[in-house]
Amino acid sequence: LLHHFPNMPTEPLRPEFADFPGRDDPAALSVWRRGETGYPIVDAAMRELWHTGFMPNRARMIVASFLVKHLLIPWQRGADWFLDTLVDADLANNSASWQWVAGCGTDAAPYFRIFNPVLQGTKFDPNGDYVRRWVPELAGLPAPDIHAPWEAPEILLAQASVKLGKTYPLPIVGHASARARALAAFASIRR
Repeated sequence: LLHHFPNMPTEPLRPEFADFPGRDDPAALSVWRRGETGYPIVDAAMRELWHTGFMPNRARMIVASFLVKHLLIPWQRGADWFLDTLVDADLANNSASWQWVAGCGTDAAPYFRIFNPVLQGTKFDPNGDYVRRWVPELAGLPAPDIHAPWEAPEILLAQASVKLGKTYPLPIVGHASARARALAAFASIRR
């Protein structure tokens, strides 16, 4: 693909996505990079990336989907960050993977496939071990609450020394509203 489409690292393979209404939001991009989005599975993956230069494939898809579809930040910003931080970074794989998640590449994920980070966490980290390792400020929460600490009972948060908005951030965006905003953005380029 990179051979036949040398602009693939910077331009969508599906031309209609050049008009995608992405957001230029340096503050949100910075929060995502630091692993402070308020979504534990996203934050764990981004912190692992920063500390080790690696993250598992499923985590890569979760954080990419979050950046592109929850925050509406152009996939190129995420691709650039991965190239800078992944020890196994490969220009062709990285570009194709980000375009796949964004829905603008070959055999792309459908635009309406927007990962719910809480469900992804409970499905792929059911005991919360991954989150506990990389987001130690949540380590005291039980598995049923670790992926959505904002829904945990106050007593559990207090017992775990979690003060939302102080020791761990509240979610940068709500999943339902982010999903609706992403679907509207995708619909705008399909007209």
